Amino acid sequence: MATAKLAVIAPAAAERRPAFGRWPGVLALLPFFAVLLAFCLVPAAWVLISSKPADGGMWYANFAEILSSPFYRQAFGNSLDVSLWSSLAGLVIAVVGVASLRRVPGRLRSAAVAFTNMSSNLSGVPLAFAFIILLGTNGTLTLILRHWGWIDDAHLYSLNGLILIYAYFQIPLGVLVLYPAFDALDDDWQHAASQLGAGPFSYWWHVGLPVLAPALAGTFILLFANAMGAYASAFALTAGNVNLVTIRIASLVAGDIFLQPDLAAALAVLLMALLALVTAVNHWLLNRSYRGD
Repeated sequence: MATAKLAVIAPAAAERRPAFGRWPGVLALLPFFAVLLAFCLVPAAWVLISSKPADGGMWYANFAEILSSPFYRQAFGNSLDVSLWSSLAGLVIAVVGVASLRRVPGRLRSAAVAFTNMSSNLSGVPLAFAFIILLGTNGTLTLILRHWGWIDDAHLYSLNGLILIYAYFQIPLGVLVLYPAFDALDDDWQHAASQLGAGPFSYWWHVGLPVLAPALAGTFILLFANAMGAYASAFALTAGNVNLVTIRIASLVAGDIFLQPDLAAALAVLLMALLALVTAVNHWLLNRSYRGD
């Protein structure tokens, strides 16, 4: 009887202990929540409040002006275009690069990862200046290719040029984010698949990519948000002549002609809402894949 009583009491005590041990974890997260509140939630709320028209109009007047303006709709379209294609290019090249890195010797792999980490810091104005030197109108590679008759003129100062520059700083970020995710793949799976007659394409299509799907979706969202919020490289390359959302926000806050910080705040709110929508769709698709729908 004593043994049976102890068996009944022990599970109850085990259930009570995690409740007491939960408080240290909650207290440890308080600094994180404080930083999240101070640097994310409060600024977002302030931007939302500042989006009200300065002349005292209705709170939705700026949003209506943006959505009804072809100029601002073009800015969102250009930003989506550049972000989508640069993120896809960065993700594909990063997947191929990480899959190749897993096959090289350890020392060479460490050197490649270190170089990737260093190259990911090249962004903004220095990156735009480097591309202008190489691929600008009178850039080094442009002059060589023009001399050989391969090109007539450089197209760096356009949306295609922005996609090229954005993809450059997307690739190292994608490699660094995806590198740990490839630990989920076991080399024995590929050997087993080859024994069953599956080639490399079949293995990656039916085994590798489904296992990596959550990491790939999360990396794509990260790259997309990174491209949507980029400003310095685009402005340094085009001097603000390309219509992007971030350039429009900057021109409304610190432009030379007129200032409309309330309209800039409304643009920022719509940009945040767009990124939130993309993130929500990503989570919904991931939940469907986990349930097997």
